[in-house]
This record gives sequence, structure tokens and C-alpha cells, in this order.
Amino acid sequence: MAKPKKRYVCQACGSVTAQWAGQCGDCGEWNQLVEDANANVTPFTARHNLQSGGRAIMLTGLNTDIALPDRMATGIAELDRALGGGFVEGSATLIGGDPGIGKSTLLLQAAAKVALRGLSVAYVSGEEAADQVRLRARRLGLGKAPVQLAAATSVRDILTTVGEGAPPALLIIDSIQTMHSDLIEGAPGTVSQVRASAGELIRFAKERGTAVVLVGHVTKDGSIAGPRVLEHMVDTVLAFEGERSHQYRILRAVKNRFGGTDEIGVFAMQTEGLEEVSNPSSLFLTSRDENVTGTVVFPALEGTRPVLVEVQALTVRLASGATPRRAVVGWDSARLSMILAVLEARCGLSFSTCEVYLNIAGGYRVQDPAADMAVAAALVSALSERPIPVDAVVFGEIALSGEVRPVAHGALRCREAAKLGFGRALAPMAQVNDKGGLQLAGFKSLVQFVDHLLGR
Repeated sequence: MAKPKKRYVCQACGSVTAQWAGQCGDCGEWNQLVEDANANVTPFTARHNLQSGGRAIMLTGLNTDIALPDRMATGIAELDRALGGGFVEGSATLIGGDPGIGKSTLLLQAAAKVALRGLSVAYVSGEEAADQVRLRARRLGLGKAPVQLAAATSVRDILTTVGEGAPPALLIIDSIQTMHSDLIEGAPGTVSQVRASAGELIRFAKERGTAVVLVGHVTKDGSIAGPRVLEHMVDTVLAFEGERSHQYRILRAVKNRFGGTDEIGVFAMQTEGLEEVSNPSSLFLTSRDENVTGTVVFPALEGTRPVLVEVQALTVRLASGATPRRAVVGWDSARLSMILAVLEARCGLSFSTCEVYLNIAGGYRVQDPAADMAVAAALVSALSERPIPVDAVVFGEIALSGEVRPVAHGALRCREAAKLGFGRALAPMAQVNDKGGLQLAGFKSLVQFVDHLLGR
């Protein structure tokens, strides 16, 4: 009989190695490799015939006339938008975010609204006692909602309890890192425990039709703690983003098997809990009563929702020989370096002796490539001290050749700007027909755009 082999699993990233080491070779964390107690299970060999002995499964056609699972709207429009219309029966949803960002508050509010509509809801907390959850619910004005509370960490106990009689329509587990399965050795929060616990809860959701929501902790780099396979196991992954120093919170759909990705829901943290923000543009735009150099309004697009944000730039001349600094908040620093290089190489502008600071107002984070022209406009305005008209929005992508490239959904961006009182848009020439109620000025190259801004 072959000697069983040992293997070691990193508790930070889930990577497997045959030898123990002080530092994980994949994620670089120290003292995270732990021997996997389940590694010595005898594997299948060639003697096993997998084509016999199993039970036949039922196959259905793609065009079979079978009723599709229903969606369960939460009553919170911004949450339903991020989910694609609400929770799907039998689905598993994972929501992650920084500590104190409002994950438990949002889910408690959603649980109360669903329960008040007559559906059964179970909220299981592995971090707080039931009385502590009840105290938070009263602070939020939800003390009379018929939500069933429990404080438990054993997956077997939880599934035994909710499996008796009719299963709940919604089951919330807060959080998956505190759950423990007695089928697997190891402490709660380890890779094997998180994977096993999530697998049992997801299996229950598929078999009984319960919508299961798992709260996930995040690591210092913002990714969800535990094995990466956890995000593959669930149907929907929601990321709750925002700075604790800012009022707003953004719920972003990172993965959604039942709807579109990159949809967002916007909330504002108030004393009474999280409140929906139906018009996010008003949250990220500052007062624009007068012209200020270095500020531009950019119509960003998050999924199908346009959001107007303000791009702010500041340039400071330095004495000769000093090393200029580049500071970016809310945008990609590598993208800023590219825009500065194109402005210098194609337009003859010099930023080599300037410190450059770029900020997206309100703590918003922009990933849309259409922000290139808005950033370039803010930089040119700050360098030349010529303000951009307050009634203009700017969008478009910039190529390394200096070409201004069209972007998606130009008309949708313009309509959102017109709704908020803007009168014109500076955009790529290829999108001159995407007016959306605005007076649109089109540009083929970055040189033309800069000449327009400088009045040449």
C-alpha cells in the first residue's frame, strides 16, 4: 500500500503545496500553511468503474416548457437593481465589504421588508447574539418585523433547524467565515471550513428553493477572505464599497448568473440606517455656481446607470531639479501617466516640471475608459488656468496616437446630463449624433480638443 502523502493548504489564498514553508509562494503571507487533514483519503484508482453503480439523472431540453424560478423583490430598489430584480429562489448570494461598511445593516433592512410582506425570513448571526441583532433592529426602526433570529455557528444545527417543516424564503448567514462544519477538521474561517460550510448551505438552497445570502469578510487588499472557489460556488457576488469617512455606499454586482454585471446601487448612511439614493449624480457633484479651473463634469456609466461625477485636477510648478509628484484618488494612476504622456508628445504641453494631483469628487472610483477626455480637460484647464464652461460635460477615450475614440452609450450619458441642467457636451466626433438633448461638439483628435479648450 502506498504511503499517504501530506499536503499543506494556505489559509489566506487556498493554494496547495506538498511541503511546508514559512511563507506561501502564491500570496506571500507568512505562517499560513496548515496540513490538510483530509488529504490522505484514498483516491479512486483505475479499478473503479465509474460508468456503473450510479443512479440515472433526468435530462431536460433547453426549450422545455418548465416554470422558471421566481424573483423575490426586497423592496429596496437599489438592492434589487444590483441583483437584477431581486433574489432568485434557490440562489446563493455572497456579499462582501470592509468592516463597518453596512453589510449587516443592509441585509437586516432587506430581511425586515421581505418579512413584512408575509414571507418567512431567518437571520442567523455567528458574530452577534440574537439580542444584539434585535437591539440594532430597534435602532433602525425595524423592531416589529417578523424576522426569525438565531445565533449559531454550526452548519448542521442551522440546516436541521431551517429544514424542519416549510423552509424559509430567505436565509441570511452573517458571516460565512464564522460557520463550522463537523464533517471537516479545522477552525472556523479556514479554507476547508469555509468551502465545506458554503457547499452545505448552497446545496440546501438548491434542494429546498431557499434564497441564501452569505456575508463574507474581506482581506486587507479588498478581496473576499477564504478560498477563491467560494466566489465560483455562489450565483451572485456583490461588493459593498465606500469610504467610512464618506456618507455614500455603492453596492456593485461583480458576478450575477441571473442578471447583468457592473450594475450598482447607491446608498447614503444615515442615523436610521442606509437610505437609497435615487439620483446619484447629485451626490457626487459639488456646487458649480462659478467657473473654477481644473474641474470637469464626466458622465460615467455603471452598468445601465449614468452617474455624473466631478473630475478635479491641480498642477503646481516646481523649482528646477525637483522631482514632480503624481497623486491620484479615485482613478487609475497608470492611466493618468498615459494621458500626461500623450498630452506632452502629441499636444506639446509640458507637465515634467509640475506636480499633478487628480481627484474624483465624493470618493467615487471611476473605471470607465470614457473618462480619458475629462481627465485631459481637467489637466489642461489646471495648467492653463482656463476654466471649462460650467454647463459642459466631457467624455471620450484617448488613444496613444492622440486619436479621440468613441465610447458606448453616448446618448444615454447626454440625456442624464441634460436632465441635470447641462447644455453641451464635448465628445468624440463619431458621436455627434448622440446628442441626447445637448449641444454636442465633436473632436477627431486630442490636438483639436486641446486647441478648443485653449481658444486657439
